[in-house]
Amino acid sequence: MISEKRQEPRKRTFLKGRIHFNKGASSMDCLVRDFSEMGARLELSETNTLPETFDLYIPQKEITLRSNLRWRRGDAVGVAFAEVQKAASEPSPAPSTDPSLAVLLRRIAELEAENAGLRAVIASMGSSLGAGTGAGMGAGSTNGVRHA
Repeated sequence: MISEKRQEPRKRTFLKGRIHFNKGASSMDCLVRDFSEMGARLELSETNTLPETFDLYIPQKEITLRSNLRWRRGDAVGVAFAEVQKAASEPSPAPSTDPSLAVLLRRIAELEAENAGLRAVIASMGSSLGAGTGAGMGAGSTNGVRHA
């Protein structure tokens, strides 16, 4: 058995990730299974199209990390981060240096618009349901469902 000697221990995770490459023109989803300040183990459906260097975006942590491919095994890859993560209080690099920023901002705007639309649908469904639970739905009504 090979002993792993990592500078930083990895923690098991189950986080959604998005890999961006080709200057933000290409992307693919992944699952972040192990994570540390120095690197991660990712699971993805296709490892053969993954370039040696890419940006890894983890929505739940709200971070994008420049990543270098270290190994491939089946549907998993190991990556080392180009620079160690900085504390949240430190300023992040200028947004113009990240080629995938435009892609991320566009996707965020799309998701926010979709979220607003879904909230409106839910609100209208709630008001429709509220209107239907008033008069005419009493115990003797045949329009409602009764449970014994």
